[in-house]
Amino acid sequence: MKHSPLLVSALLLLPLSAIASPAELRTPAPGVLCDRYVCANEKGLSEALTRHHMGDKAADRIFNQGEFDLTEFTFSNGVFCDVKERLCREDRYFGDDGKRSGAVSRRYTELLFGQ
Repeated sequence: MKHSPLLVSALLLLPLSAIASPAELRTPAPGVLCDRYVCANEKGLSEALTRHHMGDKAADRIFNQGEFDLTEFTFSNGVFCDVKERLCREDRYFGDDGKRSGAVSRRYTELLFGQ
């Protein structure tokens, strides 16, 4: 059986394209951001919103892990949000000065905090 070179190339590149671009966050309701694991609002990670938009199994998987800070979190696409700062950043890393170094994500800050 002979395979088209175009088909073989497409099949080889398909997994790479899935890895190369991280999933976008979704906004199932105003002021709510969700990745594929958890949902948050301006108060932080929310068990109720995760349960509502993603189901009991998803909420149990995250919120049954013990206590953790719900006000600083990194979504699966790398976007970091801090409720106390009311900002979302492109990443969660720190600079040499000890301050967060990630560029502010205006898009996700506005979607989550309305600013």
